[in-house]
Amino acid sequence: MLEIGCGSAPCSRWLRGAGAEPLALDVSGGMLARAAELNRATGLAVPLLQADAGALPLADASVDLACSAFGGLPFVADARAVLAEVARVLRPGGRFVASVNHPMRWPMPDSPDPEDLRVVSSYFDRRPYVETDDSGRTVYVEHHRTVGDWVRAVVGAGLVLTDLVEPEWTPGRTETWGQWSPARGELMPGTLIIVAER
Repeated sequence: MLEIGCGSAPCSRWLRGAGAEPLALDVSGGMLARAAELNRATGLAVPLLQADAGALPLADASVDLACSAFGGLPFVADARAVLAEVARVLRPGGRFVASVNHPMRWPMPDSPDPEDLRVVSSYFDRRPYVETDDSGRTVYVEHHRTVGDWVRAVVGAGLVLTDLVEPEWTPGRTETWGQWSPARGELMPGTLIIVAER
């Protein structure tokens, strides 16, 4: 099992605790250093690998399951290249499952407030969101893709799309997290889950 864009690897540690044998991959040495600290703190020994998901250092057809939980996909300019690498390393019949922020959040303010439940930019504006530090150095880049863009990227990479899941807000849930609140969650999904097979 391969997790792509693992960050500090909470998903891989959860999977390890459930009996799986994940390999946690991220391009960021800093995130993997934090993952190693958390491995030691939790006693869950998840193997960590620093690599570019667009050039996976794994053999063809060597992975049964690949996943990405809000990981690398939104942060790479060429998602299709990453998905093609996933297709390459998956065994025939292997599965890929990824969760990303739902594309519907892109045209709205990044706020949980009910008065911000409004469209302020085009859903079709694919310019990346970029943050810079005080010196002008880029510190964060996220790429927007429409639902159709995701479908075409998956299929274009040679995978077979088997499901798109848009989880509904849990009734009675009252917490606000980031831009997500009951007011927003009751109107639209916060997550898009992509399920595909090789």
